[in-house]
Amino acid sequence: MTWVYFLKAKSEVFGIFKKFKAFVEKQSGKQIKVLRSDSGKEYTSCEFDKFCEDEGIERQLTVAYTPQQNGVRKKKSHNHGDGKINAKRERYA
Repeated sequence: MTWVYFLKAKSEVFGIFKKFKAFVEKQSGKQIKVLRSDSGKEYTSCEFDKFCEDEGIERQLTVAYTPQQNGVRKKKSHNHGDGKINAKRERYA
């Protein structure tokens, strides 16, 4: 599954992530273990970091201008046969 959230401002990311986390975990019965994002300010606030630490979510920040780091996700999607759906579900397993 793919979820898309339209934001008016980058400052909405943290609040939307908390809602997304609650929804996904309730629907799947599993917890988010890893969150990979770029190093943008909307993802690196002290509040966001503390929330992830308290929830036991490992943070993986990618380095700017390194598309190679995105390749890991694409390779996983490609190798599972069902595409992105399996790769995304695997992240919550």
